[in-house]
Amino acid sequence: MSGPALLVPELLVIGGSAGSLDVLLGALAALPVAFSIPIVVVLHLSPTQPSLLPVLLTRAAGRPAHEAIDKLRIERGAVYVAPPNYHVLVERGGALALSIDEPVHHCRPSIDVLFESAADAYGAATAGLVLSGANEDGAAGLRRIRERGGLAIVEAPATALYPTMPAAALASAPGAHAVPAAELGAFLARLAGGGHAS
Repeated sequence: MSGPALLVPELLVIGGSAGSLDVLLGALAALPVAFSIPIVVVLHLSPTQPSLLPVLLTRAAGRPAHEAIDKLRIERGAVYVAPPNYHVLVERGGALALSIDEPVHHCRPSIDVLFESAADAYGAATAGLVLSGANEDGAAGLRRIRERGGLAIVEAPATALYPTMPAAALASAPGAHAVPAAELGAFLARLAGGGHAS
């Protein structure tokens, strides 16, 4: 379902896998200090190793990045990261939840689980971004965001190190914005001011 994009989303969810970390760090580094839309990130990582993502994202974004914990309230301006081997979901009312339900697309955390729950909780106030990756996790979730009237964004497959994931998401969510990796930071920065196209 297409429709006008919300001028200022209330939540930005980002998912990526192989080849996405450097693009994510670059995009967050380009956000202005005044960018206050909360961000929830799922990257496919080893389920058995401690994640360094909160440290890396804090440095890149210049704002605190927290590993998600169950029932944590989503705050403006913060960045949240799914912990290894847990799905992270967004609940109605603006809190995070963790789950050890079965992997989706062989992944836990799953991008689809995050995106679908965010779309159900925030509706048209959701923006979702799918980055590089080698499977199709995120495609169904981005479609759900689009169906709820939210803003769908993918890293342009031509610039992705592994284009399978953004290409699948683009096919699943017609009307999604395909943005080259080098331009993602600027595109996201415009969200807070409503400067993106519908």
